[in-house]
Amino acid sequence: MNKLKIWTDKHIQGDPVIWAVVVCLSVFGILVVYSATGSLAYRAGAANEHFLVRHAMMVGLSLFVMWIAHKVDYRYYSKITRIALLASVPLLLYAWLFGASHNDASRWISLPFIGLQFQPSDLAKMALIAALATMLAKRQQNIGDIKESLIPMLAWSFGICLLIAMTNISTAVLLFVTCMLLFFIGRVPVKYLVMLVVVGAFAGLIAMKVGQRGETAINRVTSFLDKTEIPYQAQQANIAIATGGVMGKGPGNSVQRNFLPEAYADFVFAIIIEEYGIFGGVVVLLLYLILLYRGMRVVANSDRAFGGLLSAGLTFLIVIQALVNIGVVVGLGPVTGQTLPLISMGGTSLLFTGLSLGIILSVSRGETEDVSAINGELKNSMRTA
Repeated sequence: MNKLKIWTDKHIQGDPVIWAVVVCLSVFGILVVYSATGSLAYRAGAANEHFLVRHAMMVGLSLFVMWIAHKVDYRYYSKITRIALLASVPLLLYAWLFGASHNDASRWISLPFIGLQFQPSDLAKMALIAALATMLAKRQQNIGDIKESLIPMLAWSFGICLLIAMTNISTAVLLFVTCMLLFFIGRVPVKYLVMLVVVGAFAGLIAMKVGQRGETAINRVTSFLDKTEIPYQAQQANIAIATGGVMGKGPGNSVQRNFLPEAYADFVFAIIIEEYGIFGGVVVLLLYLILLYRGMRVVANSDRAFGGLLSAGLTFLIVIQALVNIGVVVGLGPVTGQTLPLISMGGTSLLFTGLSLGIILSVSRGETEDVSAINGELKNSMRTA
């Protein structure tokens, strides 16, 4: 037991509650995806365990990426932010113009040899948040300067959100909201936040007119507002929630997985409630809220502006997506196509979620090490005295 504690203290660092939440959500995701992919395996002519093994491998790889990222000093990420941000622009353009298409949207770039598809928007979201955290941290002394401080941040926010909105409007909106929260935390004057809203609205209008998903977005909002006709996906999700009850039908006993499109991705929360009941759904929601709380604790305990802003931005990015996914499934919003982080079956999106969580843990680990170093110096000085 002592050896295990020594090993974990050395290799598993950072906020222990975040580690626990991530492991719980990951394990829960493996169980639910195994159940939700039964009909998918049947249609693909594959064994039920095929998608289980694939998803479990991706979860394991994402946890490994998180572990690697949390061992790196978070200040290093500010140095590579500009490279990642610049690289995301041509990748987003390529995906929009020549990418692999799914549901009338070309959001993916097929990676040769390994059989995976990569969404450049995952890289772009992280890069933009890290870049804004870097710029806000460096400009705290002259945050009210429009030319030196505000315009560069507005330009990058406009450009990245616009390129993402060309193929994925809901993701662009969530990223824009995260940018707004980050600007607010970064002490940007409220009157300048209005400028950000105008920039976001302008980018949205362009995407609706030129992009691939403008008509789809309008139809989904219209269908949500029209209470006389419920979309098929929402109908099947409602049935899953209604039949799940308080304690659910039990693991593997979902019926709606055979009728609900994307039951293992966009609507996996409906399968959670059907099999584990409202109780299971509330537990999952609480885990995300705990993640939000601990992420904000990291922000509050950070002595450096960059670390706090970086942790806040990445925490908001993950938790807001989760809350939107849950809200859509229970009928609080129009269908968006957002997956449930750490639970939905995915490829590179899981890896980038792991990377984001690793960076948050790196911030908490870095600050913890700073405090430990100070305590060590105090103890040494007291012994010398």
